[in-house]
Amino acid sequence: MQQTVNHSYNGSRRKRLLRLRGVQELTGLSRSYIYDLVNRGLLPPPVTLVPGGTSRAWVEDEILNFIDQRIAERDQEVGQ
Repeated sequence: MQQTVNHSYNGSRRKRLLRLRGVQELTGLSRSYIYDLVNRGLLPPPVTLVPGGTSRAWVEDEILNFIDQRIAERDQEVGQ
């Protein structure tokens, strides 16, 4: 089950925040590899849900952009 949190942005645009499980489902990556990619600056970092808290989530659009970039890189390599 994908856990998401919806957030209203500028009154009209909706942003979705994905918890770790949602990122794992979208990317097929393990928990440890997701955090490794974040630490290496290759995956966007999560946002803290509550100031001073430990709960974190990723912006869905940023994760989808990461996936699109991987596909574009693959397609570029295949086209060479």
